[in-house]
Amino acid sequence: MMRRLTEQPVLIFVIVLTLATALAVMFGMQVSRITEIAIYTLYGAGVNLLIGYTGLVPFGASVFFGLASYAAALTALHGTGNEIVALAIGTLFSLTLGVVLGSVILRRRGLYFSLLTLACSQLAFEVVFKWTSLTGGENGLQNVARPWLESALAFHLFAVATIAIAMYKLWRIVHSPFGRTLQAIRDNEQRASCLGYNTYRYKLVSFVLTAGFIGYAGALLAFLLQGAYANNLSWQHAGDPLLMNVLGGVHHFLGPLWGSITFIILSDQLSTVIEQWWLIFAPIIILFALVSPEGIHGLFQRVVGSEHWTLTRRGIPPRPQVIQPFRSHTVETDPGKPILSVRGLGKQFGSLVTARDIDLDVMPRQLHSFIGPNGAGKTTFFNMLTGLLRPDKGRIIFEGREITRLPPNERIRAGLGRSFQIISLFTHLTAFENVRVAVQAHSQGRRDLWRDAYGLHDVNERTWSLLAAVGLEDRAAELCTNLSHGEQRLLDIAVALASDGNLLLLDEPLAGLADADREVVGRLIRSLASTHAVLLIEHDIDRVLTLSDRLTVLHQGRLIADGKPREVAADPEVVTAYLGHAKDDHRPEARARQVPHAAAGEVLLRLDKVSAGYEGSLILNGLSLTVRKGEVVALLGRNGVGKTTTLRAITGTVQVQSGAISFAGANITGQPSYEISRRGMAIVPEGRRLFPNLTVAENLEIAVRPGGASLEEAYLLFPKLRTLQRSRAESLSGGERQMVAIARALMAPSQLILLDEPFEGLAPAIVNEVMEAVVRLRERASVLIVEHKADLVLPMADRAYALVNGAVAWEGSAADLAANTALQQRLLGVTHGERNAA
Repeated sequence: MMRRLTEQPVLIFVIVLTLATALAVMFGMQVSRITEIAIYTLYGAGVNLLIGYTGLVPFGASVFFGLASYAAALTALHGTGNEIVALAIGTLFSLTLGVVLGSVILRRRGLYFSLLTLACSQLAFEVVFKWTSLTGGENGLQNVARPWLESALAFHLFAVATIAIAMYKLWRIVHSPFGRTLQAIRDNEQRASCLGYNTYRYKLVSFVLTAGFIGYAGALLAFLLQGAYANNLSWQHAGDPLLMNVLGGVHHFLGPLWGSITFIILSDQLSTVIEQWWLIFAPIIILFALVSPEGIHGLFQRVVGSEHWTLTRRGIPPRPQVIQPFRSHTVETDPGKPILSVRGLGKQFGSLVTARDIDLDVMPRQLHSFIGPNGAGKTTFFNMLTGLLRPDKGRIIFEGREITRLPPNERIRAGLGRSFQIISLFTHLTAFENVRVAVQAHSQGRRDLWRDAYGLHDVNERTWSLLAAVGLEDRAAELCTNLSHGEQRLLDIAVALASDGNLLLLDEPLAGLADADREVVGRLIRSLASTHAVLLIEHDIDRVLTLSDRLTVLHQGRLIADGKPREVAADPEVVTAYLGHAKDDHRPEARARQVPHAAAGEVLLRLDKVSAGYEGSLILNGLSLTVRKGEVVALLGRNGVGKTTTLRAITGTVQVQSGAISFAGANITGQPSYEISRRGMAIVPEGRRLFPNLTVAENLEIAVRPGGASLEEAYLLFPKLRTLQRSRAESLSGGERQMVAIARALMAPSQLILLDEPFEGLAPAIVNEVMEAVVRLRERASVLIVEHKADLVLPMADRAYALVNGAVAWEGSAADLAANTALQQRLLGVTHGERNAA
């Protein structure tokens, strides 16, 4: 029974207001307070259309509430005595204002959006407060008549009835295809755009609808008070609807009802007891924020043991008895002409060049793999193809049409589909809804504001087919956050397939998958190439060589090889890119070998069966390793196996789900990063992570702690930094940034230094200089180094670990691994696949 009621919360709204009205009449209380609760419930629900459903937080929604009340009052006083017409004009005025303000304000996001709405509300307050001849100024507009609804009870019944209708309309909107899209935008606007949705337009319509609902509530308030007053526009009251939503529960449709009841009753009662009633009310709000972030509705759910969002009803459409096999709806293309042509494409971030004059053709119905080591620019290339980044130069031609300047949603609608390197899904939607929203993007009914989204039967059928294609049909009703990492990766692929584009861009779809899932996804990708052009980024080189029709290699932003997989894999330059064999003979291995390796000292760092990941996704699976005092340990493995996640787990930036980490004899599992750093651990992160607006000297000085290296020592380690000390970090080259990052790690006293890909994207000459510095680090501390170029790191290491899928696949002497090239190739490097071996 309770679930049926929550599936139609408007009925609960009517029941609560009816009971409150009956009690007020029975005990001779004023029904105007109940009317006020109803009005403020609609006010809060309108605001929650932006907060809970669209992910926008307006600090100044009162601009619609206050100005609509003036519009209705002025109409009643000077235009017509009919309150119904005045209510309509007040609402229409608010809708028009929503179009005007939304078209401007929505050009900004986040805090800027919030502050712009507040600024609009405060500006409106100043105008109405001082325009005495029109608005009455400080005294407001008074004696607004209600000739048709003169009695308080008649107006109350009219207000509650019409507000119930408005709440029902709102409930239908959030269940419509339009409303479901808003929820996708709330969770992940970039992915929604990459499904073909014009997110700006959806947010604008949501903003205008919010203005309409709030405007009607404000117009009703004018007739309840029989006047209009400026205080509703002031900054002191701008936060009222936000407080009501927080008190009631932002993630619940009925949250505004419980919040408005609490807000109005408490403010009423407390103000009769103490003039400064906020001194009591504010701690109540703080208590709710700390004890029950989901508000009153969430607190009730916690008591009954049913914690979930109730912004929409639960459940998904029934599973068909027979799920139709997935079939592509791609359009026939000329197999002899490229579906995608890129000419002279270039992109540069400051001094860092990620794409240099790339020329590439992708043919229809081929699996074309696009590979390269970390930092080569592969994902940047995909971002340029899909419009998330604008190239500095060059052209992109898709199916004969130049798309270089098109926004992402138009490129997707033109026939591109994409998955992401880092899983990009709608986290608070079910697996079914993630795929359904993606399929809906190409449905004629996607903009419908009234029809139930689950009533689009062709969309539902297509969704079930896609879920079955990746083996997730039995997990369809699960929230995305409850899926494992592998299941989320499969879901991400299903979402990409929903676009039905002629060209699919798949960015590391096998990353983090178990072997069984890799087989499933590998077969699926191979089968897609019979109907689509597939451009694949993947670091599982064995599988890439087995699956691909064509292979292109990107290194340091330029193409170094292109052709048949077998030929490309044997290219010396490709081997150099992956295994790190420099072309010149000036290498620092000799110097590295001259450093005596550490004797077996006491254990400094220990990971014992550590499992960790991101937002419920498991990346590390029972990982164990040790680092001893005075030792250099190499942590190796192909991309995506968990090397960087290991360092993040050690430094406390990734939550450890099980197992233990100890450092210098103390358990540091779950400790905050700053505390771990103060114990004597420093990290040189992947990507350098400098402060771009600070100079070299300032980047170093900000890390200084007693007992660490001095600036002079840093300049002795990297003499070039002395000449660059006044240069801003954003103007440095990649090698110079790496020097600063390593020097910065020495500015604090450290027993252990973690290096994450220190040679990534560096030219051979810079690699030599950085390597010599890394060799000298062991004189100061133990070192744990992550690097995909094994031949660079093994000569300086004592021991090595090789990871596969988040677990240790091999451990032993670094010298043994350096001497065993076959083992290196199997665990780390390029091997020939069977399919293209012949």
